[in-house]
Amino acid sequence: MVETNGVGFDRRVRIRRSVAEKRRIVELTLAPGASVAQIAQAEGVNANQVFAWRRSFELGELVEPCASSTALLPVVVHSPCAALEETAVAAQDPPSPAGAIHIEFPGRAMISVESGADPDLVRSILESLRK
Repeated sequence: MVETNGVGFDRRVRIRRSVAEKRRIVELTLAPGASVAQIAQAEGVNANQVFAWRRSFELGELVEPCASSTALLPVVVHSPCAALEETAVAAQDPPSPAGAIHIEFPGRAMISVESGADPDLVRSILESLRK
């Protein structure tokens, strides 16, 4: 966008785009047969900027900042004594059905944690994705 300051000089006004708007523009360019140059021109963005946003998107860096803390949820690991008590109780109960937790980090990773997964390994993986 170009503004005239009244003295005859033009100056560029920087338009700050939200992450959601950048993602929307990038997603338009990912459609089959889409032209980055045409989409950039229609959106009033330099094509080189759109290519930079695409690289960020592919690296998983084009994500909305969280309003709350990005801290991971705590993982509770039972002590060996508690595990022995649970084993005694579990021996009396029928086996529980196998389950899984699916965690998705859009544009970055999809993690499936199956029943019986090593808690230390899960914690290590989640901490590495936090970086």
